[in-house]
Amino acid sequence: MFSRRTGWNLAPNRLTLAQQEAVRSGKKIIDLTLSNPTRAGIEYDESGILNALRNPKALDYDPQPKGLLSARQAVAEYYASRSAQIDPESLVLTTSTSEGYSFVFRLLCEAGDEVLVCKPSYPLFEFLADLQDVKLVPYSLTYDHGWQIDFHTLERACTERTRAIVLVHPNNPTGSYVSDAERELLNALCRERNLALIVDEVFLDYALDTQPRASFVTNNDVLTFTLSGVSKISALPQMKFAWIAVSGPASQAQPAMQRLEIIADTYLSLNAPMQLAAPILLGQRNTVQPQLVRRVRENLAELDRQLARQKCSSRLEVQGGWYAVLRVPVTRSDEDFAIELLRRETVLVHPGHFYDFPTDGYIVLSLVTPEQPFSAGISALMQFVEQF
Repeated sequence: MFSRRTGWNLAPNRLTLAQQEAVRSGKKIIDLTLSNPTRAGIEYDESGILNALRNPKALDYDPQPKGLLSARQAVAEYYASRSAQIDPESLVLTTSTSEGYSFVFRLLCEAGDEVLVCKPSYPLFEFLADLQDVKLVPYSLTYDHGWQIDFHTLERACTERTRAIVLVHPNNPTGSYVSDAERELLNALCRERNLALIVDEVFLDYALDTQPRASFVTNNDVLTFTLSGVSKISALPQMKFAWIAVSGPASQAQPAMQRLEIIADTYLSLNAPMQLAAPILLGQRNTVQPQLVRRVRENLAELDRQLARQKCSSRLEVQGGWYAVLRVPVTRSDEDFAIELLRRETVLVHPGHFYDFPTDGYIVLSLVTPEQPFSAGISALMQFVEQF
């Protein structure tokens, strides 16, 4: 009755079962995986956000496949504030970056075509690829005093069926940005193999050194699809407003936009209230981002203070985003480590294998957890590591 593309293993994993057991027992869990900014003690302009959704113009139905011009202009102004000039006509609005991925996968790929995705990275792509009948092929990020793209594995992964390379800039969870040198090599590879770049920039604004990193929206060397939205830019994941920015040689970018417009016209998914509220929603970044960057930097400093008191664990370098990766002793699988930590200390972390780390000995922590529980959770984590 059901398609093979939805034949996923729907059984909860062992860590989820352990978490459910802890909740049922009434234990108070210190959640070091928290990624929902609306539940992280961030202060929002409630009246400004809610009033933006009361626009009477939302009662008028004005179907625009690429999205309302006023909303696209608001996105272009966001990039202009980052010294990147783009044409609003190069934008297609979507409800989410996930929908943006689906549009681009459909645009570029026949069933069974391949898209290259880095590992480690977050586990969303597998489901998106399954739903679009696309095959994911991994390439590696390597760590040596920082994260780098392993171009050997990237080039080796390319086949005649490869259509695109996915980049996450900065990566989640490693927090590593694509360097300028890597960008040049990626463009050269894409020109040689006639590939497109799909660049996820949802965490772009969260550089820990507060130095803005360049967006790929002005990458005109090869066909490039840059995805982002207010979910992270303004820490409003419940306000479904995202986009695809298309850049590249005119001979490729223009037909790509024409075809994307037909795809978007087929779904017309983004609703009028969100589009009309776009300037206000994007403007929220000016008050929300400083809070989050301060939280992340303070938690990272606290993590480093506690790590300095012991010798068992270490932190990998992170440049941006909301997460940190710890290297811990390999006394068991990462999943067993996380489950035992939850049962003994009621501290929740993510095992590295959730993000396709190649070996055991990695755990992933959220840096947007409120400071007090974060400090308590790290203290319990350090004690647990030293015991075992």
